[in-house]
Amino acid sequence: MRSCLFLAALLLTTSGALSAERQPNILFIFADDWGRHAGIYAEIDGPGTVNDLLRGHTPNIDRLAREGVTFRRAFVSAPSCTPSRSALLSGQHFWRTGRGAILRGAVWDESIPAYPLILRDSGYHIGKTYKVWGPGQPVDAPYGERRYAYEAGGRGFNQFSQHVTRRAAAGIAPETAKQELYGEIAANFEAFLKDRRPGQPFCYWFGPTNTHRKWIRGSGAAIWGLDPEALKGKMPPFLPDVPEVREDLADYFGEVLALDAAIGLLLKRLESLGELDNTLVVASGDHGAPGFPHGKCNLYDFGSSVPLLVRGPGVARGVVSDDLVSLADLAPTYLEIGGRSPTPNMTGGSVRPLFGAKKSGRVDPSRDAVFIGRERHVENARDGYLPYPQRALRTHDHLFIINFEPDRWPLGEPYRIDGDNPPTAHELTEATRVSLPDEDSGPTKAWLVLNRRDPRWRPFYERAYGKRPRFELYDLARDPHQVHNVAGQPAYAAVQAALEKRLMDELRRTDDPRVVDGGRYFETPPLSGPTGELDAAGGNLPPEQLRTKGLR
Repeated sequence: MRSCLFLAALLLTTSGALSAERQPNILFIFADDWGRHAGIYAEIDGPGTVNDLLRGHTPNIDRLAREGVTFRRAFVSAPSCTPSRSALLSGQHFWRTGRGAILRGAVWDESIPAYPLILRDSGYHIGKTYKVWGPGQPVDAPYGERRYAYEAGGRGFNQFSQHVTRRAAAGIAPETAKQELYGEIAANFEAFLKDRRPGQPFCYWFGPTNTHRKWIRGSGAAIWGLDPEALKGKMPPFLPDVPEVREDLADYFGEVLALDAAIGLLLKRLESLGELDNTLVVASGDHGAPGFPHGKCNLYDFGSSVPLLVRGPGVARGVVSDDLVSLADLAPTYLEIGGRSPTPNMTGGSVRPLFGAKKSGRVDPSRDAVFIGRERHVENARDGYLPYPQRALRTHDHLFIINFEPDRWPLGEPYRIDGDNPPTAHELTEATRVSLPDEDSGPTKAWLVLNRRDPRWRPFYERAYGKRPRFELYDLARDPHQVHNVAGQPAYAAVQAALEKRLMDELRRTDDPRVVDGGRYFETPPLSGPTGELDAAGGNLPPEQLRTKGLR
C-alpha cells in the first residue's frame, strides 16, 4: 500500500505546476520488444555493460533523461506483448485481464476499463500509430489495424533495416532511405494533430515494432556504424560472448537508434507547435529483447526490466529514480494527469508523485517490490497448448520466482532438436515455431542450439532452454544477472519463506486464477473455432466460470 502522507506531500509539489496550465497532453512512446537499452543506462549503470555500445548514440532518449526523470528499475507485468499491454491499458496485474492475459487467441474484454477510452470520454483527442492492443479493435480487422489509427503516411518504419537495406540494393543511399521513413513518422503524427479540435488536449500512442524481430543481419554496422566487437568482454554471463551473438545484439541496438531518431522527430514537432512543455512525454517498451536467453518471455531482469523516461510539466529535471515501478502503474498515472481518478479495479498506483522528486535514488519507501508473471505465449510451444505458468516477486535485493509446472519446458518443447531430422540453422534463424517456440528465431537462438553439444556452451543452452526447478531465488547484490539460483540453500531459507508468502498473498489478494482450482482457467486448452483459429485459454469452460472475483 502507498503511504498516504508521502503521496499527499509530493502531490502538493507537482499539482500546482500542472493546474496552472491547461490540461496536459500525453505522448506515450511504447516500442515493441524494447528492453532496458539506451545510452543513458550506460551512464547510470557505469562502464562494462552492453549498453556501452549505445553511449552517445541515443541523443533524443538521453534528452528525455536530462530534462526529466529516468526510472532505473521499471518492470512489465508480463514479458510477453499482449499481457504486458493488457496490464498497462487496464492498470492491473496481467492475470486480472481475462483473455488479455495470453498472446495467441487473446481478445480484449470491453468491460475492463482502459485508460485511453476514459481519457477520450474526458475530452481528450486520442489516437495511435502502429501497434497497441486492446480497446477499439474491430473484431474483423486485420492485425495491427485499430480504430483511432493514424497511419496514412505508411507503416514502413516497422521494417526499418529491411527498408534501408532494400533501398541500398537499388542504389539509394542509406541516409536517403532513412529520411523516407522519417517522413512517414512526421506524416502520421501530423494527421493525428490536425484531427483534434483547437485547444483540445491529446493522448497519442506511438508504438513502433522495428525493435521486434526480424531485422537484417549486419544492419547495426552497415546502417548505423555500430561495431559488434566493441561488445567483446561486456556480454552478460547468460549470453555467449561470441561474434554471432555480439553481431545479433548490435543489430538489435541499431533498431534502438532508429527508434531514437523517431522520438527526436516527435519532440521537434511538439517544440515547433509550442506544445512540448505542456506535454507529458513517456518512453518505454513492452518487455526485453527478443530471441536472446533471459530476454523476452523470461522473468529475469533482461526480459522484464524496461526503460522508462518521463519529461513534461511538473516533472523534475535530471533525476534518476531507484523506486521499483510497474508499467501497470501508468494507467492510473495518466488518468490522474488527465484529471480523472483511477478505477476501483486498478492494482497499479500512480507514479505521478515521483515526478516531482528533488533528488535521485529511492524516494517512496513503499515502492519496494513489483510483481511479474507469465502464462501462455505461443500456442504450440508445449504439447496440449499448455502454458508455462510463472509468478515472481522482484524487490531491491532479490528476485523470487515460482515455476508452477516445473516439468514443462520453459521456452517450449525442443521439437526435433535430438531427432533424426533436426532443425537447420536457417530454420532456427527464420522460423520461430520450428523448435523452442516461446523464444523468437534469430542468429543467437540458432547458434546456441547448434552448439549445444560443445561442453563450453552446453551450460548456456541448459540455462536458457532446460527445465527449471519450482523455486528460483537470486541474491541481486552478489548475482545481478540472476544466473546462480540459491533457492533451497539454508542460508536463504528465511528470505525465501518471506518472499514466497508475500508473493502468494498478493496472488490471492488480487484473485489470480492461477491459484484457484489448480489454475484451471489457464490450464484449459484452447478450442479450435470454425475458421481454424485458436480460441483463448479457458475456451472449454462455460462463461460463468471464466469470471473471477474482482476481474470486472
